[in-house]
Amino acid sequence: MDREAKIRAFGDELYEALRSRNTIPQLTARWPEITIDDAYHISTHLVRRRVEEDGEKIIGKKIGVTSKAVQEMLNVHQPDFGFLTDAMFYENGASLPASTELIQPRVEGEIAFVLKKSLRGPGVTDEEVIEATEYIAPCFEIVDSRVHDWKVKIQDTVADNASCGLFLLGDAKVDPRGVDFPNLHMRVTKNGQPLSEGYGRAALGSPVHCVTWLANTLGEFGITLDAGDIVLSGSLVPLEPVKAGDECSLTIEGIGSATVKFI
Repeated sequence: MDREAKIRAFGDELYEALRSRNTIPQLTARWPEITIDDAYHISTHLVRRRVEEDGEKIIGKKIGVTSKAVQEMLNVHQPDFGFLTDAMFYENGASLPASTELIQPRVEGEIAFVLKKSLRGPGVTDEEVIEATEYIAPCFEIVDSRVHDWKVKIQDTVADNASCGLFLLGDAKVDPRGVDFPNLHMRVTKNGQPLSEGYGRAALGSPVHCVTWLANTLGEFGITLDAGDIVLSGSLVPLEPVKAGDECSLTIEGIGSATVKFI
């Protein structure tokens, strides 16, 4: 099977796993020569099927695997990116369908950037990211993997649309100008008990750096961050497995809070 055929076959396999809520063996074990570029082409094929066949609309992008805690947990040591669709989005306090749509979900706390101007890399700076941002908001991302037991290498998670699952934004809409991003302090609870805490510097030194990295990395693929996009900037805390019946809350000092329930 040639490279293009493998890309289509793995993209189809991941799409079917998503829809059937089943997991598949590691791609890297079955295609040892797979490159990160191959993996992004697989992801593109997967997302294209979601858009063309299921009517989903791309509403933003996400950065994954930005913090040391998450990198060590997954044994993946560089960031990746994926595409967010309207079918993934929920509002604050919503009940998310963990038992009917997700497979092996994990929750993480993040800061979302909502853009008012487009960004096209390469050459985007942190200052340009701030200028292009309409507001920031507290965010829960619920990642999910279509690969058995989260046994992933960077190519596996990239191919799987950066392990996108669902996401939820808090109600706060905060002007990013003047925000001390590296020192933003996040606390997360699960079922009313303290779970974890972290700072903005956990994500590549600052969530702003993450968005800058994304804009410049996307530019290499001819992709832009567009006005109106929601950009998830990466977790400040370790991933936490969740199941139906769980409830998680987060608070970011000076920014706001978010709550998510799982059914």
